[in-house]
Amino acid sequence: MIKPFQRHPRKQDGGLMNNKALAHALLWLVALAPAVVAAFHAPPASSAPGDWLNFLGRIAGIAGFGMLLVAAAVSFRLPGVDRWFGGLTKLWNTHHLLGCGAFLLLLVHPLLLAMAAVPLSLSVAIGVLFPPDGGGAVWLGWIALVSMMVFMAPSLGFFGPPKYQRWKSIHRLSAVTAVFGLVHTLALSRSIESPYSQWLWWTLATLALAALVYGLILARWRHRYPYRVSVVHRVAPNVVELSLEALARPMAYRAGQFVYLCHQQRNLHGRGEEHPYTLSSSPDEAVLRVAVKDLGDASRALQSVVPGTAVALTGPYGDFFPKSSGRELWIAGGIGITPFLGRVRWLAGRGEAVDIGLIYCIQDEARALFVEELRQLNATLPGFNLTVHYFYKHGPLSSDFLRYHCRDIASREVYICGPGPLLQLARDLALANGVSRRRLHTEEFNLL
Repeated sequence: MIKPFQRHPRKQDGGLMNNKALAHALLWLVALAPAVVAAFHAPPASSAPGDWLNFLGRIAGIAGFGMLLVAAAVSFRLPGVDRWFGGLTKLWNTHHLLGCGAFLLLLVHPLLLAMAAVPLSLSVAIGVLFPPDGGGAVWLGWIALVSMMVFMAPSLGFFGPPKYQRWKSIHRLSAVTAVFGLVHTLALSRSIESPYSQWLWWTLATLALAALVYGLILARWRHRYPYRVSVVHRVAPNVVELSLEALARPMAYRAGQFVYLCHQQRNLHGRGEEHPYTLSSSPDEAVLRVAVKDLGDASRALQSVVPGTAVALTGPYGDFFPKSSGRELWIAGGIGITPFLGRVRWLAGRGEAVDIGLIYCIQDEARALFVEELRQLNATLPGFNLTVHYFYKHGPLSSDFLRYHCRDIASREVYICGPGPLLQLARDLALANGVSRRRLHTEEFNLL
């Protein structure tokens, strides 16, 4: 039996967590502000069903477009801003929810307006959707909606899991939706008669369009760090760790963060494309390291990258770990070990005692990554306790296994990173064993 971790006073970070939750809530409030103003200044003309349907249709359109603009505004990847929201993955989860909500509301927007006109006549209702004479602003609205259908389809999985670069290219249609949608809204919206109307729309539109311009154009030259591959270390048949040396000012980062990497090797797939990879090095090292597993075309190509290859890095992103270490339990699976590896390398370099348990979940010894280095750190870093969980030996991770190896799990900060199924299982087990949601931290690799 492994010795239970020792108890020490724990550190509270509830205020920081609350601030991040407020930041996400603020995005929703800003997105819905135009709809709230519209509902206040232009209520239904009467209690008739047609007037209510017309009111709901207008509010759906205003709310949907407001959500779309805020989703676009937070789509840019300005390093450091994501930490206000708990990391880029959490910020983009909100971006995804805003986008999906906007999509649904904008779909029902024309349908509700047409249904409101049905009591007049069917031809009038059809004319609301497809005006026979003029109605250019309405047709611009249809162009905006159709373009949104196209760029949302991959994110919603209509055609199976999308390839990252293809998804990224299709998502550029969001600029068409934002521009045409703004013209449509300003031309037809009669809902907001308050002085705040134009100010709200132009503020949201400016933020959204600025983010789109930054993401499509300026980000190619801003916040990029030139590096060169110095060492390619084969960790496993399908995993390499790349050591990168800076060609100019090196990137400052925190352990466990990730970057977008763009390689320039001519004979490899994905040249010039950006893809996210977690940093496995300590911030105190002279070189920067990333571990890359063969999970797709671009990561498969990087298995063959050669020393001397020029790469460009954008970042860093993520807010997985706090600045200082406390009483923690880490649960990793597969390549999800990389943020923990960077963190423990950094802690070992500082030479301070810690109070951390790591449960590393893998299928068998042949699939283990960096396990020998972790075992050495387990022997030399005071307070670091490594447990390797083999699926083929122990079965799926269980509550009994967690309680056996970490009796005080309920009083620890728990960090989880790995494949989706393991992440969900470990999260459920931690909650079932008394870990509060405030103490549960997860890092997901899905940035679509």
